[in-house]
This record gives sequence, C-alpha cells and structure tokens, in this order.
Amino acid sequence: MKVIINGEEREFDRELTIKELVEKLGIKAPNYAVAVGMEVIPKSEYDSYKIKDGDKVEIVTFVGGG
Repeated sequence: MKVIINGEEREFDRELTIKELVEKLGIKAPNYAVAVGMEVIPKSEYDSYKIKDGDKVEIVTFVGGG
C-alpha cells in the first residue's frame, strides 16, 4: 500500500489506523493533527480510521515556545 505523507511517498504492507501510522512514523509529539485528503480527522477516530492505498495524509505537530 502506497501513501503520501506530508508530500513524501511511503509504502506499508497493509492498511493502518491513524494511531498505528503515527506509531510507525515515530511521532512522539503529544499534540498533533491529521488530515486525510482535505478532511481533518477528529482525535476520537484515530484508533479506528483506516488509511487506504493512495491516501494523501498530512500530519502537523504543534510546538510551543515564545
């Protein structure tokens, strides 16, 4: 399965939930947002929303500072 993540093509052996994808990518930020296509996915769906072949995913992490 091929997925575009933040503009970079990645390949996985099966469909993944958003939670699984974030874990595989090693994202440790406590606050992040995920959009698939042009739709922002609610955090409540991260455990169940499946990323499919050909999806375009944007993952944005939030950094505090001042």
